[in-house]
Amino acid sequence: MKNGFFKGHGLGNDYLVMDPKELTFELTPERIEKICDRNWGVGSDGILTLEASGRADFGLRIWNPDGSEAEKSGNGLRIFARYLHATGKVDKTAFSVDTPGGLVHIDLHIDEWGDASAATVEMGEATFEPGALPCSLGVEELIEQPITAAGEDMVFTGVSVGNPHCVVFKPKGQAWSRDDLLRLGPELENHEIFPRRTNVQLVVPTGDQKIFILIWERGAGETQASGSSSCAAASAAVRLGLVSSPVTVEAPGGTLMIDVDEEFNLTMAGPVAEVARGTLSPSFLREIGA
Repeated sequence: MKNGFFKGHGLGNDYLVMDPKELTFELTPERIEKICDRNWGVGSDGILTLEASGRADFGLRIWNPDGSEAEKSGNGLRIFARYLHATGKVDKTAFSVDTPGGLVHIDLHIDEWGDASAATVEMGEATFEPGALPCSLGVEELIEQPITAAGEDMVFTGVSVGNPHCVVFKPKGQAWSRDDLLRLGPELENHEIFPRRTNVQLVVPTGDQKIFILIWERGAGETQASGSSSCAAASAAVRLGLVSSPVTVEAPGGTLMIDVDEEFNLTMAGPVAEVARGTLSPSFLREIGA
């Protein structure tokens, strides 16, 4: 279908999936921003594009709603997997996907209606090395490092799961508010020690194997859920001894299960939903100069 899109969400974190071969125009950052606009476009937290790969069954690029590119997205991978199954591009339930943040393996879970309504994704390895984020601090590991944002002194743990994350904890029994996220999120995302910006998670342990997170995504802002953020927060919590694996990660949009093994290899499991399929109209394409 020319200029078509598939829309899905993982716990309220929504993406459009497009095949560049079926588009009559190039997806430039400016056009991506207009398509993702929730008032003037289709509306989404980003765009996923199907790409060729020489080392995996499928290739994937991930575009933020501001037109910048992301290395990896856990929710995006589950949405992409459902798109591949729903549109008949894959006829098996286990396959590999090549992302800019690394190679991942996906297992689909087919429900009684024949839909791939959940997926398990091997998300790769978490690392706490500054060079992997990158981060400009001259330390061996980004474990509980001091940082000041919005006039507040705190400590963060830096994690890369193929894309960069800044995880800030409060002790069990305390709480982060949405106001905290809106105040600290953009400041931390654009902090000078993160030269390529970073994703941000505000986290509280809520049990021996459970955490609650608020999420500020690089290039997207506040989101209801995030697979890579859940992986980063879970791995940081395990690394600091705050919880043990497997970790139940609760976000405003819902819950993901994250397994963190002894070498910090990550496996994420969670639901995924299809919302709509459609076509960009000729008049909208003229508006975006396509």
